[in-house]
Amino acid sequence: MKLKSTLLSILLLCAAVAHPQTSRWSEQKANDWYAQQPWLVGSNYIPKSAINELEMWQQATFDPAQIDKELGWAEAMGMNTMRVFLHDLLWQQDSAGFRQRIDQFLTIAARHHIRPLLVLFDSCWDPLPQLGPQHAPVPGVHNSGWVQSPGAKALADTSQYPRLKKYVQGVVGAFAKDDRILGWDVWNEPGSDQTGNYPATELKNKEKVARVAALLPQAFAWAREMNATQPLTSGVYEVDTSRDESAQDELERIQLRESDVITFHNYSWPESFKIEIEWLRKFHRPVICTEFMARSVGSTFDTILPIAKQERVGAINWGFVAGKTQTYYPWESWQHPYVREQPPVWFHEVLHPDGQPYRQAEVNLIRELTARGAKP
Repeated sequence: MKLKSTLLSILLLCAAVAHPQTSRWSEQKANDWYAQQPWLVGSNYIPKSAINELEMWQQATFDPAQIDKELGWAEAMGMNTMRVFLHDLLWQQDSAGFRQRIDQFLTIAARHHIRPLLVLFDSCWDPLPQLGPQHAPVPGVHNSGWVQSPGAKALADTSQYPRLKKYVQGVVGAFAKDDRILGWDVWNEPGSDQTGNYPATELKNKEKVARVAALLPQAFAWAREMNATQPLTSGVYEVDTSRDESAQDELERIQLRESDVITFHNYSWPESFKIEIEWLRKFHRPVICTEFMARSVGSTFDTILPIAKQERVGAINWGFVAGKTQTYYPWESWQHPYVREQPPVWFHEVLHPDGQPYRQAEVNLIRELTARGAKP
């Protein structure tokens, strides 16, 4: 027993030496990194041909030609980043192929001077992700096929956590020194309650939040062990700016404590956007908005982008090209699908499927503020 214990200690020591865990970036390091970046402007991106992360990345449906065309449209209007979602099941299915397709995507993005922020986990929408062919969009419904990562079954099963660790470290480790990547978004809206739309398959909210609260710090630690040159983050989305950090919910405290750079989501009026920026400045780190722009609820390019530029806050809106995600329909389309008529105004998305702007004035504004885009 003593020999086995000694051997185990040696193996653990070797593992620690092989992957020494690094600490969170200092405020100085984070701000020095941000000072080297242009003003970051882009979209949450998925090609029009994909309903979710799985359909975007699986070998049978990965579409580099479409991605190349769409990122060309983004480059032409001055965008320089995209937030792009990955999925743990893709690594389990075909790690070598998934890694190769990520590399191919990064090559395409770099050709268009776009450095993506890659998202590892996501608590939003369908809690029962399944590999293989994905279902068709539900007519008239916003994001009817998006899937969580990890799904509810994996999140509730601690025996699957080693697999999740292999995914995080496999992906981050493969691209840890890759200048084509802007950063790593460890978990999108962790603990998001989806019981309203998926009552039969979603975990009860208290259980989900508890499990994510235990797993989220581990996910940050797994990624940090890869010593990436890019920053780690997880965007807060329910901050109560009337309270200080200690009074926030547990998940928000973890996100703010672990993130190298601060990211947030804000789909509200410009007054709310500016107040949240001011609240987040107290952490003395770069601030990037990784989700905004929902026209019918007060968040628009016209009102948000000028504030973001003035404050030098990165601005990544939800949705780029209208396609199978159908996020040009509003959230309430889950209760009232738009099957007989179109909404009076698009919710998300910048471009029609053929690349024409939904509103030419928005594209003109992005070009003007970035001073980089050129008319095609």
